[in-house]
Amino acid sequence: MKTRKIIDIDDTILTKLKLLSAFDGMSVKSIMEKAVSFYVEYKEKERLKALSEEEREDLGLLLLMQQSDRKETVSKDEIMNALD
Repeated sequence: MKTRKIIDIDDTILTKLKLLSAFDGMSVKSIMEKAVSFYVEYKEKERLKALSEEEREDLGLLLLMQQSDRKETVSKDEIMNALD
């Protein structure tokens, strides 16, 4: 879902965005969206690098658990057999 937001941008930054827009043949909005996406991805990677090995494993397990089908269940015996 996209939401329109009104933000204040420094005039010098806006001028640079307009120049980039002209050079790249993209709209200022597209360039800003791309820049924000790049920054968010960079910060996520930076944060992941700062995690300990155990924290990364916990995060990986959490992501796997979120992808699982919650309607599908297994018995206690199946879990114990898988652990042996």
